[in-house]
Amino acid sequence: MPRTRNLYDPNSTKPIKLSRSRLENFVRCPHCFYLDRRLGIDVPPMPGFTLNSAVDHLFKVEFDRYRAQKKSHPIMIEYGIEAIPFQHPDLDVWRENFKGVSFHHEPTNFLFAGAVDDVWIQKNQELIIVDYKSTSKNGEVELTDAPWHHAYRRQMEMYQWLFRKNKFQVSDTGYFVYANGIKEREGFNNQLEFKTILIPYKGDSSWVEPTLIKAHECLASDKLPESKDECEYCKYRNETSVVERKSNDG
Repeated sequence: MPRTRNLYDPNSTKPIKLSRSRLENFVRCPHCFYLDRRLGIDVPPMPGFTLNSAVDHLFKVEFDRYRAQKKSHPIMIEYGIEAIPFQHPDLDVWRENFKGVSFHHEPTNFLFAGAVDDVWIQKNQELIIVDYKSTSKNGEVELTDAPWHHAYRRQMEMYQWLFRKNKFQVSDTGYFVYANGIKEREGFNNQLEFKTILIPYKGDSSWVEPTLIKAHECLASDKLPESKDECEYCKYRNETSVVERKSNDG
């Protein structure tokens, strides 16, 4: 059964919550976004990446230790970044799922929010948005043209936009703290080893507000957007419906 909560109601004046991941869903496929936010039919959930979550947690523990000391983390020193982890009373809220840093976008009445991994502050008081990532691949880790890497870039830009809307000075350049699991070992031996690098990314968040407006226009319409050929969920639904119709007709 379709859910009845957290749906867009064109007749309501109450702000509607919209997470960073939901806006990303709109970018990927307006059809699936409409089914979810307007009609209550979400895409199947992805499995939880618990090892990645463990790495994220340990990164936070590690950077929080230097935050308490008001010192630069060694990887900042290694990469020549003159900054320290940012201390702020709302940091725990900003990093909590289903809360995060938020902004009420009045033109759409969206309460837009996203949970950030970390924030650093430079001597000039500009904030640096930081996102933790982990993987395991041969060779050096870099941002490519892979769809999920473009999603990582948009994720960074949405965080930058949110912090600017909350009256913070934010550097255009954010960093991915990327842990790459090392496979070239003789065995597991109850231990994983990682090589951690920083990948800088100069963001451009100018697309965020126009996209919020387009997402609102999508939901305000009574017409379901067309399916996208490149969307895996749409492709699955379309192909299974064809097979089911043929089976019933036969």
